[in-house]
Amino acid sequence: MRMRCFPTPLNRALCLLAPFVFFACGYSQEEWDQKVRENEELRNQLAARQQAHQKCEADLSDALAEVDALKSKLNQRGLNLDNLSANLEQQRKALEEYRRRAEQLDLIRQRFEALRGKLQKLTQLGLKVEVRNNRMLIQLPGDVLFDSGQDKLKKEGEEILLQVAQVIREDKDLKARHFQVAGHTDSKPLQGGRFKDNWGLSAMRARSVVKLLTTPTDDGGGGLSERQWSAAGYGETDPVAANDSDEGRKKNRRVELVVQPNVEEMLNLNSLAN
Repeated sequence: MRMRCFPTPLNRALCLLAPFVFFACGYSQEEWDQKVRENEELRNQLAARQQAHQKCEADLSDALAEVDALKSKLNQRGLNLDNLSANLEQQRKALEEYRRRAEQLDLIRQRFEALRGKLQKLTQLGLKVEVRNNRMLIQLPGDVLFDSGQDKLKKEGEEILLQVAQVIREDKDLKARHFQVAGHTDSKPLQGGRFKDNWGLSAMRARSVVKLLTTPTDDGGGGLSERQWSAAGYGETDPVAANDSDEGRKKNRRVELVVQPNVEEMLNLNSLAN
């Protein structure tokens, strides 16, 4: 530590005695100068740090002032930072929910594509597989299955249905699905008979198809589980073509095997089919 000397008798005496005291303790002039330089360096470092600290405090104060000014401007414009933060959090949650639903939809799409791929095997039998009215279905021409006004399956119709049953029975995923057999007619009214009307005819035709599909294979049936199948008659209420021509009426006389969706599949299948 460097000792400053003031022009007083006592100070002049101390300044004159200091080197003798220092040297009397065994230190050389070079060591004395080194200690003085180290002390000066430490003082400079301390001063620099104090100056840096003061600048940081000034910068922080300026930043806080800017934040306060910004908040004041936002409040003047009717905006509140707390509300903005809440809105951003809501948007984040909404985006996360959208991402989760998109992943779920993609999984459903994959299952849908796999199911449609399995059913496409039936097109080799001349059948039509499509999505209509948000239902995936296999369409069988009614004139191939039944004679006009009858619910007894024709031999040709039985052969086609047994092939359909084999495709479903040999695929564990298809076999585990639930199906509804839907009977449809054209708009021509029945002229008497035991069915009375098109409702009765379509329902009994659906019943005949279900009966064959669920009869054990040992008895000449399709061997499918009765618990997975049901029958319904729609009469003329669900046409796929106009009934003002022979061609249109022929299209409406049909039987459909409707794949019943699982709970997670209850969405717009038409969007997936495009």
